Amino acid sequence: MEETRTIGIIAGNGAYPKVFIEAARKKCPGVRLIVAAFEGETRDEVVEMADAAEWMRVGQLGKPIKFFNKQGAREAIMVGQIAPKNLFNLRPDLRTLMLLARTKERNAESLFGGIAEELAKDGIHLLPATTFLEDLLPGPGHVFGPELKPRQLEDAEFGFRIAKETSRLDIGQTVVVRHGTVLAVEAFEGTNACIRRGGELGRGKNVMLVKVSKPNQDFRFDVPVVGPQTIETCVEAGVGSIAIEAGRTLLLESETVRDLCDRKGVSLYAVGSDDPDDQAKLRVK
Repeated sequence: MEETRTIGIIAGNGAYPKVFIEAARKKCPGVRLIVAAFEGETRDEVVEMADAAEWMRVGQLGKPIKFFNKQGAREAIMVGQIAPKNLFNLRPDLRTLMLLARTKERNAESLFGGIAEELAKDGIHLLPATTFLEDLLPGPGHVFGPELKPRQLEDAEFGFRIAKETSRLDIGQTVVVRHGTVLAVEAFEGTNACIRRGGELGRGKNVMLVKVSKPNQDFRFDVPVVGPQTIETCVEAGVGSIAIEAGRTLLLESETVRDLCDRKGVSLYAVGSDDPDDQAKLRVK
């Protein structure tokens, strides 16, 4: 008798965990989905959708691994972000303290990479965060809303180059630009704060948000995401267009995003990547 596939979900905030669960049930009938939920982050509806769930604090590592082992999960996935403010309010357990002690650079890549190593020690394989969601990665060109004008396309290419460089330096993966000028660069404060700052400086005139993945991105974590909240924040800030990286950015709740773009007049455009191996990096190994 074939063993039931069980996937442990490390669930952060936002719609991402819910979208993943829906896609997993559709594409992998019979899969068991168990959720490590974090206080102040994970939505209650995500817990209700799971076959099993357990609440824990941000900063605990031993507890979710123990939970996954108890439930027989040999695979795990990280979906949804943790609010930056909560990362400064950690109450780490012993396993997390040991991870932090051996991590010289505490950026997202090194910390999440360390978590993947800890999971692997217990025989748990960390899946790409795009698993079951490959059809939510828009290809190059116009996506939703009004089509970009030539000057906006130039800004999209310009912002793409800048964001690739800031992400390479582990500063941030988002910039806000206007007519060849960088208005704001995302850092620890997160994307929404960057959007608001850029929109204020651009005074709502031809302001563009550009969001990319890091060069050599590890797609097991930290995949760029655009969803309804991104569009709403842009509208509030006076940012009228968004450029994302084609094939490497997840579009969550796409019908809602389409409706918002059409009603609010926000352009969504996907810039093509030069890396021919990008799609292969997004597939389940």
